[in-house]
Amino acid sequence: MSYSASLIAPFTPPVRRSRVALTALWGLQVVLAGLFLFAGGSKLAGTAPMVALFEAIGVGQWFRYLTGAIEVVSAVALVVPPLAGFGAVALVATMTGALAAHLFILGASPAIPALLLVGSVVIAWARRDQLVRSLHV
Repeated sequence: MSYSASLIAPFTPPVRRSRVALTALWGLQVVLAGLFLFAGGSKLAGTAPMVALFEAIGVGQWFRYLTGAIEVVSAVALVVPPLAGFGAVALVATMTGALAAHLFILGASPAIPALLLVGSVVIAWARRDQLVRSLHV
């Protein structure tokens, strides 16, 4: 363990969860994984609504591919136990950007990105022990 990692996060024991809490967490992870696989897949497939959405954002279609790839890779990570926390953190960043785009560029309802952001934050928080332990390697 490096000196800097010990300053950032001293030994953190795993978070203990009840069976119900663990089942609910896995349920949330599976549901979000499905939603992000669908959303990311439609971005990568170039469906007309996604092309139009990213055209309206004005950054370019390369950003649609990047966002789609992040969503698909993160969705897969959500259902791989050692990677779930990392996938959730990547989705928190992605959904923060989506929320900002809906609010400030598109003028569209931020409800869906906000719900996906909240779900991603819940998973990232619940899997924080995973993330902290990875700093100790």
